Amino acid sequence: MNSFLRPSAMMAMMRRRSQGGMRAATASQGMKNDATTASVSNFSTTTTTPKFEKVGVIGLGLMGHGICQTIATASNNNNKIIAYEQNPTNLQLGKERIESSLNQLITKNKMTSETASSVLGKITFTTDMDALYEQELIIEAIIENLQLKQELYSELGRKCNSNTIFASNTSSLPIVDISVSSQRPNQFVGIHFFNPVQKMKLVEVIRTEYTDPVVFDAVFDWVRQIGKVPVSCGDTPGFIVNRLLVPSLLQAMLMVDRDDATIADIDLSMQLGAGHPMGPLHLADYIGLDTCLYIVQGWVEKYPDEPAFVIPESLVAKVAAGDLGRKTGRGFYVWDGDKRGDPAH
Repeated sequence: MNSFLRPSAMMAMMRRRSQGGMRAATASQGMKNDATTASVSNFSTTTTTPKFEKVGVIGLGLMGHGICQTIATASNNNNKIIAYEQNPTNLQLGKERIESSLNQLITKNKMTSETASSVLGKITFTTDMDALYEQELIIEAIIENLQLKQELYSELGRKCNSNTIFASNTSSLPIVDISVSSQRPNQFVGIHFFNPVQKMKLVEVIRTEYTDPVVFDAVFDWVRQIGKVPVSCGDTPGFIVNRLLVPSLLQAMLMVDRDDATIADIDLSMQLGAGHPMGPLHLADYIGLDTCLYIVQGWVEKYPDEPAFVIPESLVAKVAAGDLGRKTGRGFYVWDGDKRGDPAH
């Protein structure tokens, strides 16, 4: 689906109800409607379709380092990529992750050492936030904490070039709730990459009710330019993939709660009966059960009348016990590193 579908009347009504308190709170922080309106009209009448030769990436963790590497690999020598981390240790770890990934490509004869050096040469690694302010597109990939993201974008909105476009890589938070803090929600989109970024082709590009169509189209086209496959989505919970995927994981957990079927049989059924590469409980372990719980708790709180958003007892119990799946060695299954073992009991 390459054209944007506006939210349905029901979703719009839900959004208006849920955002009443949020808009009041943001107004108290200086996010006035008249400033938003001025930003929208000014940008729409004076700005042509941008070409993103100067891109900033905030956060070099699991997702951010992959985003940074992907952009640098696909871009030409004119591009200037700023990779920002507040913490010097995290900055170094992100750089080492990129270097390690490039070295693997060299070892597999999928990239020459000269090309790898060129890729790294396009990236400026820094803990100086001022380096971001002249970038044309800034992609944020920090932890899934709404308040932290709002604080970040509030500062970026005040200090960045007036035509800078912002894009959040959030996988679960409403884009509109983040965008209003920037004072330029018309220049704000969601740009949701998938892990591992270097290998996964899909990117969800999300627009809110405020997003300028010129901005959306520019980011959508840019995603194609860096070798990914963009899809368009409205600002619905979880966007496309997680809106469909997470409830299916929850239903599998509810089957465990009800003792409808065993963990192994649930996963085997979806593999052999639906052609899935792995079952839903295996996948939940791989994602991280704490991540699954965080996502669904946010959805339940924000959309209490949505029947697809439920919190299974087994999920709560495992997270409370510290059994978070693959990363802790135990979840619905026992794990040895990335190797899945038998169901946990």
